[in-house]
Amino acid sequence: MRIRSSRLKLSRIVVLGMLEILLAGTVPGQGSTAASPDHITADLQGRAKHYLDFRKQVAGSAPKSDSTPSKITSAQNDLADKIRVARAGAKQGELFTPEIAQYVRMQIASRLGGPDGKRIRASLRHAEPVNITLQINQRYPDNVPLQSTPPSLLMSLPQLPTGLEYRLVGRELVIRDVDANIVVDYVANALPS
Repeated sequence: MRIRSSRLKLSRIVVLGMLEILLAGTVPGQGSTAASPDHITADLQGRAKHYLDFRKQVAGSAPKSDSTPSKITSAQNDLADKIRVARAGAKQGELFTPEIAQYVRMQIASRLGGPDGKRIRASLRHAEPVNITLQINQRYPDNVPLQSTPPSLLMSLPQLPTGLEYRLVGRELVIRDVDANIVVDYVANALPS
């Protein structure tokens, strides 16, 4: 009887230890197997800030708002051209790493599956659909409306520094450089079908 009781206690300890490992996402003596949401958010924000610092260094600053519309457009085009040259080798995933993209998809799916999900989906259905083939550094087309991203959806995403914004293009989530009007990076299939 005593041996069976000891085995039962040992089994409970093993099961509880395994549960702790699964819930904590760590194995004793090793680091975390998954980054925390705070780490992922900080990583995206750091990458976004790095992009803006790089842009300022190689392409200058934003067009002045006190200029005429044609001067603003011209300055915006010049800024975009300089960025394209400086980032000629840029690829999807430089800001939205696989880990960050997965986190973003999970956040969006969670928000759409939550209490606000029906309202968010209805808002997205009422917006004019935007269907373009995305490329890094491409100009966001002037004739395509800037589909607004529902605020309740934005609340679940990491905040971007001033000068960058999220936009939805079909099922993709885009980071758009506001001043240059270009696609900086995007998450493919960010919205569940």
